[in-house]
Amino acid sequence: MLWVDKYRPKTLDQVMVHTDIARNLKKLVTEQDCPHLLFYGPSGSGKKTLIMALLRQMFGPGAEKVKVDNRTWKVDAGSRSLDLELTTLSSANHIEMSPSDAGFQDRYIVQEVIKEMAKNRPIDTKGKKGFKVLVLNDVDKLSREAQHSLRRTMEKYSAYCRLILCCNSSSRVTEAIRSRCLNVRINAPSEEQVNIFNIYNGQGK
Repeated sequence: MLWVDKYRPKTLDQVMVHTDIARNLKKLVTEQDCPHLLFYGPSGSGKKTLIMALLRQMFGPGAEKVKVDNRTWKVDAGSRSLDLELTTLSSANHIEMSPSDAGFQDRYIVQEVIKEMAKNRPIDTKGKKGFKVLVLNDVDKLSREAQHSLRRTMEKYSAYCRLILCCNSSSRVTEAIRSRCLNVRINAPSEEQVNIFNIYNGQGK
């Protein structure tokens, strides 16, 4: 196991760098008022760590029980059909994918695949209908057409589907999407914060 994985915070309470953000995220879950979220900031700043801690706060340890699925979807692309391959990570309550991996065909992933996932509402252990979370990586790499389709999906299925969007540059995400999300900027940790983290975990002096 890599050192960074061994000491990666698993819960929002364990987050030591972006403590204010973690506290606000925990409050959203406690108040059951979690909107669509857009996490943005430089590579390596801790966006994915916070997202996984948030999912665990929402759904418990089951959020870590993920399976990797390589699927092929047949989608209608006007006069022809396309076979699109995509890798997803999923638990009982969330699905993670990078729709930009489909390249110039990304809009079909958003139009067909994400729409299909969004409308399949999960049932929780008490028999009540809950909500599903879709984690979409690299949304700043999506084409404008794909982002327009994503905006429509966000509106149509918002009652029982939450989108957690992750990217490096929010300026490459359309205003229509940004305005429908709670925007969470994740700054790169300072050298001092990294040193404190290392000392806490026995890796510093």
